[in-house]
Amino acid sequence: MNFLITGAAGFLGSALANQLAREGHQVRGLDDLSTGDPRVLSPDVHFTRGDVNDRPKLWTLLQEVDCVYHLAARVSVPESVLYPREYNAVNVGGTVSMMEAMRDVGVRRVILASSGAVYGDQGEQPLRETAIPDPHSPYAVSKVSAEHYIRTIGKLWGLETVCLRIFNAYGPGQHLPPSHPPVVPHFLRQALRGGTLVVHGDDTQTRDYVYVDDVVSAMVAASTAPNINGLVINVGSGTETSIRELVKKVSEVTGRKVDSLYNAITPGGVSRMCADLSLAAQKLNYRSSIKLDDGLRLTLRRDPRFK
Repeated sequence: MNFLITGAAGFLGSALANQLAREGHQVRGLDDLSTGDPRVLSPDVHFTRGDVNDRPKLWTLLQEVDCVYHLAARVSVPESVLYPREYNAVNVGGTVSMMEAMRDVGVRRVILASSGAVYGDQGEQPLRETAIPDPHSPYAVSKVSAEHYIRTIGKLWGLETVCLRIFNAYGPGQHLPPSHPPVVPHFLRQALRGGTLVVHGDDTQTRDYVYVDDVVSAMVAASTAPNINGLVINVGSGTETSIRELVKKVSEVTGRKVDSLYNAITPGGVSRMCADLSLAAQKLNYRSSIKLDDGLRLTLRRDPRFK
């Protein structure tokens, strides 16, 4: 098949692009390199630097494409609280630009990388796709908006759409910005350096940490799975892990004794998150195969930054 991946040089985008290339597909990648690194892409991936709102560029890249993976987005919850306008422009505006370009060229299927953050705080766990979203941050709002645009435009224009709500993905190569870094690689790096782990809030809040290879397997399956048009599907591990447990596991896999410092709760966060994977199992034949302990060890082994 012929694929276009937006955000192809990012953490999930590059892992997906390289896997599809290994399987023999034709893969085109688009990324503005605001956080991505094209050097991690396979030589078999045809990479173009550019903005997802550049419709003439999209028209060119979409020629003869069978399926689009739309991953281009800003992804930091704390950053979105500071810069909501930028998050709306990229995550919502870029999605609409992509859908218009797909309509113009005639591409039939798009898979959106959405987020478990759209659920907010819910009364029941694990989180099912039927729960009404309650976004707590501009990032989460932008992802809900992108989902609605994708599904609504898909129905109006006859395009097949799938929204994958990806929970807390982690693994080798995850971007580590100076401010607001993702918790898993940040904790690993701090532990290896003998630094203190700063926990925002107390240590009881939970997340569903899912290893990058599991996320990629779900995304690959979504490109050809039948009878999923218009669906929203969770992609996670199905395991709820508290920050306290995560700190303990980081200490175990790094072999370092770590100290924790507790800070005020970061705006936009939620107290509990765990994905219900029933629909993913039914529609994508998906199950999470890599437990958190193993995923942390794989991250340490495969990421040169932790050597």
